[in-house]
Amino acid sequence: MFAVIKTGGKQYRVQENDVIQIELLPGSAGETVVFNDVLMTGAESSVEVGAPRLKKVVEGKIVAHTKGPKLFIQKHRRRKNSKTRTGHRQPLTKVRITAIKDA
Repeated sequence: MFAVIKTGGKQYRVQENDVIQIELLPGSAGETVVFNDVLMTGAESSVEVGAPRLKKVVEGKIVAHTKGPKLFIQKHRRRKNSKTRTGHRQPLTKVRITAIKDA
């Protein structure tokens, strides 16, 4: 069985025992997280779509807090002898999905 959840402004397709990287969540490693925004669930032949959400929850456990890859932002203004270069690493949370169940 799979579910489509919404967190951090993005949507993720998850199954039990999947490990996903999502935007930073409060909490420490080992704590349980509950996702209430379940948009869709399905199995091999049947699919349930919410309008806008289903009355189901997806539970997960925080595995670790990490950072994403370094991204470089570079600005160059021609003929002005002006350029800047900065970097950014997005803080992420690794979550292991433990259960998909009714609310």
